[in-house]
Amino acid sequence: MAKIRTTFFCQNCGAESPRWIGKCPSCQQWNTFVEERIQKSEPKEQWVSPDTLSNKIHPKKISEIELSEHQRINTHNEELNRVLGGGLVPGSIVLLGGEPGIGKSTLLLQVALQMKNQKVLYVSGEESEQQIRMRAERLQMTMSETFVLTETNTQKIAQAIRDLQPTILIVDSIQTMHSEHIESTAGSISQIRESAGEFHKYAKQSNTPVILIGHITKDGSLAGPKVLEHMVDSVLHFEGDRNYGYRILRSVKNRFGSTSELGIYEMQNTGLRQVSNPSEILLSHRDQMLSGIAIGSTMEGMRPMVIEIQALVSTAAYGTPQRSTTGFDSRRLNMLLAVLEKRAGFRLSSKDVFVNVAGGIKVDDPAIDLAVVCAILSSNEDIEIDDKTCFAAEVGLSGEIRSVNRIDQRISEAEKLGFERIIISKFNQKAIPKSSKIEVIAVNKVEDVFKYVFA
Repeated sequence: MAKIRTTFFCQNCGAESPRWIGKCPSCQQWNTFVEERIQKSEPKEQWVSPDTLSNKIHPKKISEIELSEHQRINTHNEELNRVLGGGLVPGSIVLLGGEPGIGKSTLLLQVALQMKNQKVLYVSGEESEQQIRMRAERLQMTMSETFVLTETNTQKIAQAIRDLQPTILIVDSIQTMHSEHIESTAGSISQIRESAGEFHKYAKQSNTPVILIGHITKDGSLAGPKVLEHMVDSVLHFEGDRNYGYRILRSVKNRFGSTSELGIYEMQNTGLRQVSNPSEILLSHRDQMLSGIAIGSTMEGMRPMVIEIQALVSTAAYGTPQRSTTGFDSRRLNMLLAVLEKRAGFRLSSKDVFVNVAGGIKVDDPAIDLAVVCAILSSNEDIEIDDKTCFAAEVGLSGEIRSVNRIDQRISEAEKLGFERIIISKFNQKAIPKSSKIEVIAVNKVEDVFKYVFA
């Protein structure tokens, strides 16, 4: 009888150790090592038919590799296509993570039901066939040709794949899958690594795209070993605020596209609605002008968006003034307040400052610096900013207004949404579109902006 081999895995980062240790040397976390069996049984079965495998393997020059005519598969979901870089790449493996109940299964089932001329296999280890049919009824897409399999054993899934030969495989979720070759429970580090490795091998050998749904931990990172994120081609995060009903699909890793693209959805009773114009959810509707509100133009990948910056400045009730931000970098806020204090002469060191990006979105574009500064000054002086004015510029440490990229797209987006004027840096004047009808105001210093806006 073969000796059962066990080892210890860190449940936080996946590090391996032959014995138990209190502190993980990789992630520096305490008491995360758990003993797991890793004894492998019989040789692994082939996931693909032998016809698809070539007996002869030899290297090729990169110039000799032929590209297929259809390099990407259209998911018929514009937001998902944008985040993936134009669609699914054949043979790629995508990992989608998000909080429980955020809508991961709904999104991928909706995508699967919308696929045309594609044989999609939806493997679910968390829901029954009846539950998936009920969700399809709610999505009003029961006439689809999507195949459903409720199974967690990867060997049985391999048999179903060989019989069906799907063109797209969706697995919900990778933490529920288990392989008979590993004698540990489903969801353990070794099982996640083994199951993901089998799906990865199938995707590369059969040239079939595979989409995996993954759980996340308390701190927001994907559950399982870090090698899981290195193994896949794309890592997508599905996030959002439950109080708003909007969901954001963000790319963290993408070998076939940009990681700065963003997809926005709205959760409705009939599923997820694609938001083609993000500015409609990021701008508040008001019947009167209020102080402390400024509109900024930002870019997420190739998509321009207009967002609303809200600020509140009040006298500190306690000894230490508060600095609080939502959707904006708190360290950058401290920098902007120091610039206003040193370069522009505004006494804000003894006041509480709160900044919020409306709509529940997180923005790290430095082009909204000027909008944040104007919102703070508007609240401090209690003077309203014209709601037809937009801002797009970065603020430097010396108080200068710096140029930003893609200013022509930002100006066009502001003009399309009905803004009458936009304030930019004077160093962006050369990139102003000649056909734009919106008034473009070029400034050089923070003092110039204050004189123009609050004159």
